[in-house]
Amino acid sequence: MERRRDAVLTAGAGRRLTSIAGGRGDGPAEPAGPPQGPAGVRGPRPRQADAAQPPGVPEQARLWHVVLSVAGQATPLPSLRASLERLAHDHSFFLTARYAADHAEIRYWEQARDLHDAAAIALRLWGEHKVTASLPPWEIVGLEVVDRATYHKRVAEGFGDPPPQLGGVHPY
Repeated sequence: MERRRDAVLTAGAGRRLTSIAGGRGDGPAEPAGPPQGPAGVRGPRPRQADAAQPPGVPEQARLWHVVLSVAGQATPLPSLRASLERLAHDHSFFLTARYAADHAEIRYWEQARDLHDAAAIALRLWGEHKVTASLPPWEIVGLEVVDRATYHKRVAEGFGDPPPQLGGVHPY
């Protein structure tokens, strides 16, 4: 985090770093005139979302329960199982996967700032691991993302029970 802040501080008055948070220009315009602050460098502009938080407090990531459903042409079950096991090994918060020859369901926890980020990460998961885990060329046909509290509330109320075999890769 400090490197990012230092990069923003040393970027200079005429150059904006768009790949670094705070350099997007999505807030109010910067004041005109010479740089201000220590050593003549203008500090990073606070984002509007950060205005409620004290300076130096990072936005907290949350846990999201993700169910990703994929489907496509029939694939031999032994190779599909091996691919899903490689995916489970690569993904740190992997919970369980259920599969059949032409579809699969993957359940896992994702750590993200908000729902949009968690969904975006989930939608990239299959494609990003397709080569490294030798996943079949299936498409994503379903996605459910709920926060941790909602997931636990559903389980406590008897809805959305966890799968009968928690952990690992299992056939339907």
